[in-house]
Amino acid sequence: MINNEKIDLATEYFNKAFQLHMSGNIKDAIEAYKKSIDYYPTPKAHTYLGWAFSLNGKFDEAINECKIAIDLNPDYGNPYNDIGSYLINLEQFDEAIYWLEKAIKAPDYEPRHFPYYNLGRIYEKKGDWYSALHNYSEAIKQNPDYELAKNAFVRLTAMMN
Repeated sequence: MINNEKIDLATEYFNKAFQLHMSGNIKDAIEAYKKSIDYYPTPKAHTYLGWAFSLNGKFDEAINECKIAIDLNPDYGNPYNDIGSYLINLEQFDEAIYWLEKAIKAPDYEPRHFPYYNLGRIYEKKGDWYSALHNYSEAIKQNPDYELAKNAFVRLTAMMN
């Protein structure tokens, strides 16, 4: 039986962590995410802790947190995309592609424009401009208001002309 008091405390610490995170207080956000996880670990708390680690350049720790999130709920798409984006930062493009494709296929994932955009970034860096354009286009289909994808698509199209 899950203790509701622990879940409530975990939620309280997660909300506090998120507020600290959004205000730029990453150090305290990390501590609050860890307390939330201590009370009741969730895929979301592990994923956001990973995001906070990444903002301090701690990509290995960030990836580990995302892998824990995936172990807790393999259907949750956010950690797959996040691992892909961290691997892009580490210039491990081929490995990033694997994770981004898993994000696209994840059943519980709404912002699918992110992995498509990230795939576009990888293919553009690799010089595969047609694949990059395809993925930028898919990102725009998923979210027509996503300016980064629209700008990348227009920029790359102009470069190809």
